[in-house]
Formats: sequence, C-alpha cells, structure tokens
Amino acid sequence: MAGLGAGPATTDAPPRTPRPSRPLRFAALGDSLTEGVGDRVDGAWRGWAALLAQGLGEPARPAEFRNLAVSGALTRDVHEDQTPEALAYAPDIASVVVGVNDTLRHTFDIHDLAFRLDKVCGALSEQGTRILTACLPDPGTMLALPVPLARPLARRQRAVNAVVHALSARYGAVHLHIADATWVEDRTMWSADRLHPGERGHRMIARRFHELLAAEGLVLGTAPGAEPEQPAPSRAAKALWLATAGTAWVARRCTDLLPQLVGLAGAEVRHWARGTSARLDHVAENALSSALASLSLDAPLARMGE
Repeated sequence: MAGLGAGPATTDAPPRTPRPSRPLRFAALGDSLTEGVGDRVDGAWRGWAALLAQGLGEPARPAEFRNLAVSGALTRDVHEDQTPEALAYAPDIASVVVGVNDTLRHTFDIHDLAFRLDKVCGALSEQGTRILTACLPDPGTMLALPVPLARPLARRQRAVNAVVHALSARYGAVHLHIADATWVEDRTMWSADRLHPGERGHRMIARRFHELLAAEGLVLGTAPGAEPEQPAPSRAAKALWLATAGTAWVARRCTDLLPQLVGLAGAEVRHWARGTSARLDHVAENALSSALASLSLDAPLARMGE
C-alpha cells in the first residue's frame, strides 16, 4: 500500500456507532473518481466507493450503499444537488471527495469552494454522519502537461487540499492522502485516460479507507482484495478510448479552461524569466488564508506543498 498514507489523527468528532436497528448506511458524494470511472464492470462503472461498501457490513447484514457522485461534478453540485439527497438518506458514513473539476474551470474560486465544502461537511456532521475525505493529486501532473501549464493547476489543487485538510480536522473526518508522487507515478494504478484510477487504483483507495475505518471500529466486514479481477485493457482499447472519449473529454475542458490557462501559463513564464515565481505562490497562499479565515479556520500553509 505504498504511496497512500493516512492523515493525522483528528479528535474533533467522535466515531459514530452504527444503528443496531438497521444495516449501516454509506453514501458517496463527489465526481467521476467516486462515480467509479476507470473501473468498468459489466458495462457500468463500479469504483472504490462500491468496493468499500462491500466491506463495511457483515456478510449476513451487508451495508446499504448509495452512490450520488456524478462525473464532472463541481463542489457547487455536491453542495446544491448531492448533499440534500445524502441528508434525506441519513447515512452513517458519507464520503465527500471533490475539487479536481473545480481546478479545471476558469471560474475557480477558493473562497467559494471552501464555503461550500464547509456547508456540506457541517450539514452531514450535524446529522451524525461520519465523513470520509481525501486530498488528491493535481491534474497537470497526472496529464504530464508542460511545466508552465501544470504549475497553475498544481497551485490550485494544493489550495483545495489545504481546505480539505482544515475541514477534515474541524469535523473529525477520516482522511486519506492520495496526492503523493509515489501513487501518481505508479502507472499500474491508472486507467487509459491518465486522470482516473483503473481497477487496481480503485481497489487501493477502497482498501486504505477500509483500513482507516477499521482502526476506529467502524467496519464489520473484510477489506476488498488488492488484485484486479477484470482483464487489463489492451493497447488497442486504450488507443480507442483516447481517440474517442478521451479526445471529447479534453475538448470539453479546453473550451472552458484553455483561454485562461494560456494566460496563466504566460504569467508563469514571465515571472520565471524575472526570477519572481515566488510571488504567484504568495498570491495563492494569501487567497487560501483569506478563504479559511472567513470560515474561522487556521490556514495550514505547510500543506500547500502537498
């Protein structure tokens, strides 16, 4: 399980004991990562959340699971659309893993993202739900973009991760680190699109969450297996995906982001030439500090390097 470290222990919220009158309920909120993109079984996406759900309850009393995640979802969508459904479902455990799509939008606003994530986590926690969170790798690194294009996206994702760290501490979330280089560089974990885990990667995420939950006595079943059960996609299948669905995915993102990203890349090059690249980092750190201060949270600037 190298490359996936657990976050620091938090004690702000006590673990919730599953209700004895019914099976444990698990709701998954988020985007394509949680929807299961990259882990196709019988013509549909499965993913880490579904794999984790299989190991939460006992064989005679399996956990109930509802996957509310939608491919392409932004933090706004999780806040406005998925959270009301989750609250009505009244889960014992809920995962909230979102933010990468926000970094790929020209409308990226760390203040708005922090505000909405706080509302989501606060509403679930107030209802008694134990929250699962994760910090994620930046898409520029995943897609191996040139440095001037990758650095602005990395700066955004580091800010998102810092918000997630702070809110995880506030609400006593079970937090998983999946942003480190070892995980990113292991290509056996990833699907053909280079942005979503393959079956092996989804299984790794599920196993690591299961391990963290088991350490707190919140699971009754066994962890999913580590080895894939589906055959790996062939080179021809990967090439077909990249030529069809992959190209369409990039085109949709570029229509929204590319004009601004080109401008951000130009700023990176200019500051690099002047030796003032640190100014861009300071601007991002100040925006993060302001966003967290508005929520009465301390800005964990040390986390900006993750």
